[in-house]
Amino acid sequence: MRPRFAVLLGAALAALTIIESTGVGARPRVPLIGVPLIRLIPAPEIWLNGDVDSNSPSVWDLVDGVPRLHVFTSTAGVARRSEGDAIETLSRAADVAWLGPTPQQGTWMEAVVADEQGVWYGYYHNERAGMVCGDTGKVLPRVGAARSTDRGLTWEDLGPILEGPPGTAACETTNHFFHGGVGDVSVMLDDDHEFLYLFYSQYLTDITAQGIAVARLTWAGRDEPQGRVEVWSDGAWLPPAEMTEVEENGQPREAAWVNAVGTPLFPTSRSWHDPEGITDAYWGAAVHWNTYLSRYVMLLNRSQDVTFTQQGIYAAFNETLDPSTWSPPRLVLNGGRWYPQVMGLGEGGTDKFAGQAARFFMSGQSTYIMQFLREVP
Repeated sequence: MRPRFAVLLGAALAALTIIESTGVGARPRVPLIGVPLIRLIPAPEIWLNGDVDSNSPSVWDLVDGVPRLHVFTSTAGVARRSEGDAIETLSRAADVAWLGPTPQQGTWMEAVVADEQGVWYGYYHNERAGMVCGDTGKVLPRVGAARSTDRGLTWEDLGPILEGPPGTAACETTNHFFHGGVGDVSVMLDDDHEFLYLFYSQYLTDITAQGIAVARLTWAGRDEPQGRVEVWSDGAWLPPAEMTEVEENGQPREAAWVNAVGTPLFPTSRSWHDPEGITDAYWGAAVHWNTYLSRYVMLLNRSQDVTFTQQGIYAAFNETLDPSTWSPPRLVLNGGRWYPQVMGLGEGGTDKFAGQAARFFMSGQSTYIMQFLREVP
């Protein structure tokens, strides 16, 4: 399978000089003039092994001394894991197991970060029933954390770490899925191993609070993350406030703290809860470090209505993880499907590290190579 794939891919990439990603060591900075360009090159179709309805994180690790790629896919609140020696040769996906209580109402495992001792930290999208608005069938998503010591086969739940503040649910919403909440998260660890940065979607009732927001958690606090996540709001990192009420509209709350409302990176022009059902909002960020550009790249969905119909897929760029310095989103593809992300080519390439060329996935399917170019004036 791999030799045939290599021949087909070679034809698509004949004109490219591919710089493989490693994700290891210091990240050099190179001069870059203007905003980078992205080109999509048709390539043989491949799929991730498992249905996909979220970001799909991946991690390389040694198994019996041999490098193996581990990929997590999630749908219907069930996270699954597959592995192989390359993205094209993954095993059949199998459900992950939970040690102790399983997070209620599903887990979509959207980010995994490994430490130097081989412990993996997962960050998942979780959907609790929006009972503050009655029994509507809609939900209030939130972000939780988990830990694994066996390469993601089993997970210990560390609990919810980020959710919408009380009073931010839109009970009269036209949205087909959400009353509010936060979710659809992507996570990056900074160069100094000081902070984990969480890029997540806010669906709160106020349009000025809708879009991609950013939070951070100290790397040192990753084993006890509850009550430690700071949210970037109006240029400052705000810690959670202590909870003073144990119920919201008669419903018990699990957390003993309240997160601040994040300031979106990019404005939302039509609300997720628009009475006419029209939306214009970015959501579902997927962030990676690009070794060729020496930049972080954020891929984004842009929705055009309350059913999350895709208007297009966009990209933004940043030299650092500073929330205030992302470039305006630039169109990559009209339409498309949910959860755009890359998988770096070669050993060390993942959803978080890629080079000049990477596999481009949407909803777990890839029919393109994504080529990054340094634009010149």
